[in-house]
Amino acid sequence: MDRAGVGVHFSAMTGHQPVRHAYDRWSATYDEDRNATRDLDAEVVRKSALRLRDRAVLELGCGTGKNTVYLAAEAREVIAMDFSEGMIARAHQRLVTSNVTFVRHDVCDPWPVDNDAVDAVVANLILEHVHDLVPVYLEAARVLRPGGQFFICELHPYRQLAGGQAHFVDSETGKTVYVDVHAHTVSEFVNAGIEAGFTVVSLGEWIEDAAPAGSAPRLLSLLFELPPVSR
Repeated sequence: MDRAGVGVHFSAMTGHQPVRHAYDRWSATYDEDRNATRDLDAEVVRKSALRLRDRAVLELGCGTGKNTVYLAAEAREVIAMDFSEGMIARAHQRLVTSNVTFVRHDVCDPWPVDNDAVDAVVANLILEHVHDLVPVYLEAARVLRPGGQFFICELHPYRQLAGGQAHFVDSETGKTVYVDVHAHTVSEFVNAGIEAGFTVVSLGEWIEDAAPAGSAPRLLSLLFELPPVSR
């Protein structure tokens, strides 16, 4: 633990180097950039039916901590995971609390979290960078306690089909950088959860208030739960 009381753990990083490097570069301006997807995602998390009070939470893709602040205020403890050193550094500056531990780790590798260790897993704007969803869902099921919740919020497949993709303007070069993504359908998001043993509790399709009439939903959210008995 550092003197601020926020733990930082660094694990081995494998694969997905272009995406990680892109987010390291993006971290310099991520919070200041105009980003309707990021801002709507923060609203969606706060409107979710997650049971957080006095519980342990694993956050996947914590980024600069926009949702970590909320989770830490509600939960007993938060493990905030991201594979970008730049993003975690920004999040670490934002949070000064003893109930958050940052872990730098690739979500596609086995997670450094014990079985049945947390009550909720929260993943925001990260699965678009994952080719095979099922292993991630299986890891979520492994680390969750019986009855645990798995919440995801992602760019809506409609937006991806229309060409929507994570991107930013590099502060050093002034060029637009498009981050590598994989297009997933709604059924892929749902069926991966069912295959991992989850039950679908709710599905949401979200659009920002300022969007023009007739716009496609910007975000898709899903709340899953495990059975309340041991697997």
